[in-house]
Amino acid sequence: MAKFLNTTGTNYYLEELIKNTQDKLILISPFLKLNDRLKELLADKNRLKIDIRIVYGKNELQHEEINWLNELSFIRTSFCKNLHAKCYINENEAIITSLNLYEFSQVNNNEMGILISRSDDAQLYKDAYEEAQRIIRISDEIRISMEKISPKPSTPKTSTPKTNSEKSKPNSKLTTSKLAKKLGKKTDELLEVLVNHNYLEFSDDKHRLTSKGKQAGGEYKTGRFGEYFLWADDLTL
Repeated sequence: MAKFLNTTGTNYYLEELIKNTQDKLILISPFLKLNDRLKELLADKNRLKIDIRIVYGKNELQHEEINWLNELSFIRTSFCKNLHAKCYINENEAIITSLNLYEFSQVNNNEMGILISRSDDAQLYKDAYEEAQRIIRISDEIRISMEKISPKPSTPKTSTPKTNSEKSKPNSKLTTSKLAKKLGKKTDELLEVLVNHNYLEFSDDKHRLTSKGKQAGGEYKTGRFGEYFLWADDLTL
């Protein structure tokens, strides 16, 4: 019989589901920004050569995530456009929930979900597993094959006087992750600050640019790896 899960229960059973995986693990979540605990669990399964599929759809892969994924041979990632489902499933259990694989959601949101056992609800588990496989089939597999990304070494700067054209050059734009790095914050921390300043709003598991954010120079973009925002490098917070 399916078991109801609140926010705490969903986080707990998600960890247990990953820990108990012996054969195959499927993680489907629009947002992909894993906390350190989940990274540890997945890295351990990678060492055991467990087949892991991660499908995401609404968040750019940050450099931190790319570097981490690049080191794991048995984790494959896929991008699914218009993905809104959240389903985590192994060979014995499945969790269908509102919870994203996203640090902000796991800490700040009120979530619900159900835990399905293959032994107790065979047909329900089968339906969830088959839908997860369908989502994988319609997704574009992204191979993380780039070299490890590291900060560029700083080079000495000469104090050359700026020309009038340089002085009038508009401010450059930074992604949320790069702006966070410049400000000495984590990306999730900066997103929370942007929401508090009304530059962004968070609803339906998604950050959206507000009118105030647009007036401050914020831009919404879509790229190969999903959706992201650009901000002026001197954004006032």
